[in-house]
Amino acid sequence: MICIPVVATTNEDALQQMGRCFLLADVAELRIDFIKEVELKDLLAHQKNRIMVTNRMKEEGGNFTGEERERIAFLNDAVTLGAGFVDIELRTRDDLREMLSDNITHHKRRSQLVISRHIFDGTPSYRELQDIFHECVAMGAHIVKIVTFANAVEDTLNILKLIDYAKKAKQKIIAHCMGEKGKISRIMAPFFGAYMSFASLEKGAESAPGQLTVSEMKDFLRILNNEQ
Repeated sequence: MICIPVVATTNEDALQQMGRCFLLADVAELRIDFIKEVELKDLLAHQKNRIMVTNRMKEEGGNFTGEERERIAFLNDAVTLGAGFVDIELRTRDDLREMLSDNITHHKRRSQLVISRHIFDGTPSYRELQDIFHECVAMGAHIVKIVTFANAVEDTLNILKLIDYAKKAKQKIIAHCMGEKGKISRIMAPFFGAYMSFASLEKGAESAPGQLTVSEMKDFLRILNNEQ
């Protein structure tokens, strides 16, 4: 699956972008940490099962400026409204993460819980990546998301090995490296078994360094699949 992040500052722009995303990809990631006076009910009125709601903390590259309880309250609202996915950081307070998980269970698991970890200054060792993976699983992740920055080719290899490790454990995972040296991991991740890949709607709309456009991603996948 391909997911396109929607980084808009208004509800109107977000709705317009999501409409375009649904024509090009499987899932739209709604980055509500960038939207002023977000109206989740309106944003989740259509195709909500294809929307991932993310309210990213500043420590992991987000833009949310309020209190932690308020930040997670938006995710709980998204679950209540039936969003297909909600993303919460591994570093979130235990009580707030457990509250979100309990809410998902209460709503019969209509929403899949993505527990994520983003590292912007490098990539840990393979053993450390495994430890992060297991911590996410222990916290109840339906989907583990681990994104790091590639400073060397070895970093991308470790991330791809982690995807294979998760596949053997029958655990859904999203994993890739950011940065120029990480682009190959974004292309190869689906072939190693990644549950979902991220690509931007167009040039200039990237939500992370090294992100390919959805058009570029599809072109690479066609070539690697030997399709015309």
